[in-house]
Amino acid sequence: MKTYRMTAVALWLAAIGFFAGPAFIAPAFAIDPWGTWYTENNESQIRITNCGGALCGDLVWLAEPIDPATGAPKTDKHNPDPGKQTRPLIGTLIVLGMKPSGPEQWSGDLYNAGDGKTYTGSFTLTGPNTAALKGCVLVFCKSQTWVRAN
Repeated sequence: MKTYRMTAVALWLAAIGFFAGPAFIAPAFAIDPWGTWYTENNESQIRITNCGGALCGDLVWLAEPIDPATGAPKTDKHNPDPGKQTRPLIGTLIVLGMKPSGPEQWSGDLYNAGDGKTYTGSFTLTGPNTAALKGCVLVFCKSQTWVRAN
């Protein structure tokens, strides 16, 4: 009799686990790119936002915001447009309207304030808090790993 009772209790616990277990498992959510990201080597932060279904990113923080040559905040001095060369670097649009191009991947243009050039590139989420940024000109490409700041 004892064996039947133990078997019944074991079956009862198994049934509870089978039917109630999925309620305790958190649903899987797709990773989203929105938020603030550290660029490689924590040199700066880029805030990624949704701009009309595309990805846009503004420079919001620099590890070294002051230009040592002038003692003033860094400006977009390498921009090919002379009218933009005196604008503050913080606030500059870096990721330019990248469109979805695959699962957790966007492609489009990237502005590099370091040389004032715009490159074709991609932003790919590689995990919930990491992304690979790749920029290319012709066949020459450069990649960075970004880490989520928030």
